[in-house]
Amino acid sequence: MEALSDEEFDAILEEALDLLPAGVTEQLDNVALFVEDRPEGGDRHLLGLYDGTPIGERGIAGYEMPDNIFIYRDNLIDFAEDRDHLREEIVITIVHEIAHFYGLDDDRLHELGWG
Repeated sequence: MEALSDEEFDAILEEALDLLPAGVTEQLDNVALFVEDRPEGGDRHLLGLYDGTPIGERGIAGYEMPDNIFIYRDNLIDFAEDRDHLREEIVITIVHEIAHFYGLDDDRLHELGWG
């Protein structure tokens, strides 16, 4: 896929956020979404990452550090065939990482088609 400006990527990200399945964000609390160019370790295949404590493992409400979802701009662009595919992959990546917040592991996500 061709290179995109930050503004073009942000516009596609906004469109993708509007396409998230109904209800997927209903229970999200204290979770931030960050866009980074690439993961710290330089993994060129990682599209997103959830960093936090899944909702079922949390202790007393209000005492957890904020959870973070990262999506990796350059990896997503490199993976996508075109802008439509990029939008679709952003949706899949965000849903996948949100599902980790809800406690689903990668095996279950693959079973559900969100791998």
